[in-house]
Amino acid sequence: MTAPQDNPLRKLGIIAGGGALPARLASAAQTAGRAVFVVKLDRHADDPELDQYPGITARLGAAAKILDAMRDNACQDVVLAGKVARPSFTAIRPDWRAAKLLMKVGMKALGDDGLLRLVGQELEREGFRLVGAHEILTDLAVSEGVLGTIKPDDQALSDARHGLRVARILGQADVGQGCVVQQGLVLALEAIEGTDEMVRRSANYRRDGVGGVLVKSSKPQQDKRLDLPAIGLTTVEEAHKAGLRGIALLAGGTMIIDRSAVIERADRLGMFVIGIRPDHDGDPEND
Repeated sequence: MTAPQDNPLRKLGIIAGGGALPARLASAAQTAGRAVFVVKLDRHADDPELDQYPGITARLGAAAKILDAMRDNACQDVVLAGKVARPSFTAIRPDWRAAKLLMKVGMKALGDDGLLRLVGQELEREGFRLVGAHEILTDLAVSEGVLGTIKPDDQALSDARHGLRVARILGQADVGQGCVVQQGLVLALEAIEGTDEMVRRSANYRRDGVGGVLVKSSKPQQDKRLDLPAIGLTTVEEAHKAGLRGIALLAGGTMIIDRSAVIERADRLGMFVIGIRPDHDGDPEND
């Protein structure tokens, strides 16, 4: 007899933030024969494609409503996907269930991903199985190596590796998941503003000579089922506008949304996209 957690047809609950990823997950799940139920987070979920799926809209702090809805609709697996702006306590507007959770950890829950971890733990206590977006859409995960036709030179690789070390330290402090490095100098660190705004800001500090590199990494302590950093077409476009010549992503710890389109656009713009690992000594090779 197949164990319930191994059944690919378990109903999937999607807690949806902004961007295209939640709808892509819903479509992939349905194509695979899974029923889905979508909780659209008010003021965060912004993709009209989500409207075609059964679900509800709930504010971020409506924990009881969200849990009850998923239970009433027989959800078994739950995935958190999409952009959610880091909230203040006032913006969360917690109901009694959310307030009880926040009291357990205090203001630590309002850090970069503390609230997400808290939500994940509560979902599991309620009997749901938490899954990562990359487990549903397997083409999201970044592999090691050069992902397109453009290869980085030695300076770009040096910037990428330095940036990865910086991003990992930044992640240990639970602050952000990326940085921009040019010729060994850190031009910008990601914090509350998010990746695209950080990239735009980095252009103000660009030096003469070869362009810099955007580096994205998950946090060393991060649960990979929660909020893995991702790039998409907008990130590539913003990086190009900022004069960057490539993007380096932690292999196994980041995602690419619309992978083929992203790589095609990067190739056309003359930008490299690579997957790298910490303290990797050899040059990336084509997959």
